Amino acid sequence: MKWVYDDGGRSKYFKGTTDDCVARAIAIATGKDYKEVYDLINKYSKEELATLDEVYKSNARTGVSKELSYKILQDLGYKWIAKMKFGQGCKTHLKAGELPSKGTFIVSLSKHLTCVKDGVIHDIYDPSRNGTRCVYGYFEKIND
Repeated sequence: MKWVYDDGGRSKYFKGTTDDCVARAIAIATGKDYKEVYDLINKYSKEELATLDEVYKSNARTGVSKELSYKILQDLGYKWIAKMKFGQGCKTHLKAGELPSKGTFIVSLSKHLTCVKDGVIHDIYDPSRNGTRCVYGYFEKIND
């Protein structure tokens, strides 16, 4: 699968690297300004209740919990398409032919979200691991 460098507009506001894949993926997929998405995530995180197994609250800069990521994306009009079930093993990989080739999707990987547009990965690095990276599922925009 082809990959192109895309920081979602982060470099307009911040320098250096951080764990902001959720903000980047949402900004790239939606076309929203990176800072708008960053601020939206932090607004949601203020309402997030820390669970017993979490050692930190979600933050756009340092990481967002899976549950909060899913809530934000659902509120933005995306639906979840599961590609893996518990105990099933990996059936879908981040490679051509295993994901839809047309459309824009926010893809869930282990500890990472990335954006795929028309079969091309848009991210700050190639997360595909040469086509071996397992896809848990992806979000697609619900048609209004």
